[in-house]
Amino acid sequence: MAVVKLRLLETSDLHMFIYDYDYYQDRQDNTVGLAKLAMLVRQARAAARNTMLFDNGDIIQGNPLGDYMALAGHLTHDSGHPMLRAMNLLGYDAATFGNHEFNYGLDFLELAIKSAHFPFVCANIDRLDGTSFLPRSVVLEREVTDEAGHTHCLRIGVIGFVTPQIMIWDKARLEGHVTTGDIVDAAHRFVPQLRARCDLVVALCHSGISSAARQGGEENASLYLASVPGIDVIFTGHAHRVFPGPDYGTHDGIDTVRGTLGGIPAVMPGFWGSHLGVIDLVLERHSAADQPGRWVVQDFHVEVMPIYERRGPEAHALVPCDPTVLAAAAPEHRATLSWMEQPVGSTTVPINTFFSLIGNDPALSLVNAAQLWYARPLLAETSDCGLPVLSAASPFKAGGAGPNSFVDIPAGPLDMKDIANLYMYANTVCVVKVNGDELREWLERSCTIFNRIDPALSTPQELSPPRAPSYLFDTIAGLTYEIDLSQPERYDGQGQVVRPDARRVTDLRHEGRPITARDSFLVVTNNYRADGGGSFPGTGDAHLVLQAPDLNRDVIVRYVMQHRQVSPVAEPIWRFRSLGRPVLLAFNGTAETAQHLAGQPGVSRLGDSAGGFTRYGLQLG
Repeated sequence: MAVVKLRLLETSDLHMFIYDYDYYQDRQDNTVGLAKLAMLVRQARAAARNTMLFDNGDIIQGNPLGDYMALAGHLTHDSGHPMLRAMNLLGYDAATFGNHEFNYGLDFLELAIKSAHFPFVCANIDRLDGTSFLPRSVVLEREVTDEAGHTHCLRIGVIGFVTPQIMIWDKARLEGHVTTGDIVDAAHRFVPQLRARCDLVVALCHSGISSAARQGGEENASLYLASVPGIDVIFTGHAHRVFPGPDYGTHDGIDTVRGTLGGIPAVMPGFWGSHLGVIDLVLERHSAADQPGRWVVQDFHVEVMPIYERRGPEAHALVPCDPTVLAAAAPEHRATLSWMEQPVGSTTVPINTFFSLIGNDPALSLVNAAQLWYARPLLAETSDCGLPVLSAASPFKAGGAGPNSFVDIPAGPLDMKDIANLYMYANTVCVVKVNGDELREWLERSCTIFNRIDPALSTPQELSPPRAPSYLFDTIAGLTYEIDLSQPERYDGQGQVVRPDARRVTDLRHEGRPITARDSFLVVTNNYRADGGGSFPGTGDAHLVLQAPDLNRDVIVRYVMQHRQVSPVAEPIWRFRSLGRPVLLAFNGTAETAQHLAGQPGVSRLGDSAGGFTRYGLQLG
């Protein structure tokens, strides 16, 4: 009986981090980079006889190098894309798309992937005529060596899936060109055909893991995908977490120790090149009379290999960079550094997001001021010109991705690097029209980020869950309101009302007057939110008033350049409601956060914690 050991390797959510470099802080970053990950790939290959390498999407967008290639117009057919050039050096076998692949539009995407020397597959994106946008799957024939030294031809079927929410998140770029479908439905349709043509089926699923009951059309569908017969391996991603491991709790069908979803080996390798996913399969050739020659997975081992480890607040590299990968992107890396150094203006005060979740955020004040400055003249020409104009913005970098993921800009000169740090996504400006009830529900949806607080406890209580998605916490300038943390969440993480009687938002006012259902407002936001990203009330087609052509980030650049010098201060928009007795709310910051405590009444340092954070507490009277 022939036995083959096959090692399958996965990268996911690289987001253009080729170098181990933080373009926003202009410094080396040991926690990121395909160049470091490449060394783990080489080590993993050296330790196994038969290996394959896959990527699970979100490749070409995510940092200033990606923006330089797309927004500054530096991608050409002749030079190719630096990320794809680097990936070619590592000999990837196949890849699928992530949702951020579409952020720069289809023309850019199709030009970029021409640089790849490996196939892209995706089963749930179609053109309007019903043909697939990409090949739905591919069968790769690879010569493998068994434990006795004999060679065999193994047929590996690879099928890809992307979260169908791309039609919401990038509606303006995709509508009228492509459609998407449910991941599991697509798998039921196409996996049997693939299974009949191959020995092993690998699913590249750019989708996270959810244990909630399946409704259809889910963003995080990897667990449900495991129920489709014929799939042997699931590579997952999108959620920027690590699986197996403590990032996920154990639920029915999820084994966080062995690394399985529905009994199928699965792995999620972090983000930005932080980890390499490894699935080792033991394949035996089936000798039954009815299925002679069939290969069967008899055993497996799943693990994730990190490129760094935390020692206190410091991240220490576990591997060096691969110089060939660095060289592949060196010209564009240097050009990006120069591009990021272009002067924009100056600020008289520090701009940071250390206190975004306790109601004090000069960064959002600047974003909202720029959005209002840009939108008001455009709205003056519309039929809704007499309505009050508000602005919604969320803190993209508030510690959710680790201690390096805060905005921390000192007073002084501002350059492109600083604005990109402040607004890291290539969103465009949009305006929606809402009534008073929808505005209140919008804020209730935002408040989902907070834990429920027990006023009877005197010990520190966590303000928000670990890795809370701060991009879903909108602050709306032009309003004032309070947030009552003693109340449960009205919405769940998917934007569905789960407690109809719960209300956290109180004393909601505009210019000092209580807001009623009869009131109407215009809210300046971005295309992600306006098109329904995050499932916020008051968004979607029926509410859209304006789709502007300009990026939110470019609007901030123009605002600062026109004013030359800005002094953003945290507006008194919202605060936590007093709970009747002292309560200590604990939240994450960094050692540098302590330098800004003078302007934060009631905030004190609690000490260091795991993961490189420093803990702080807000005394709520």
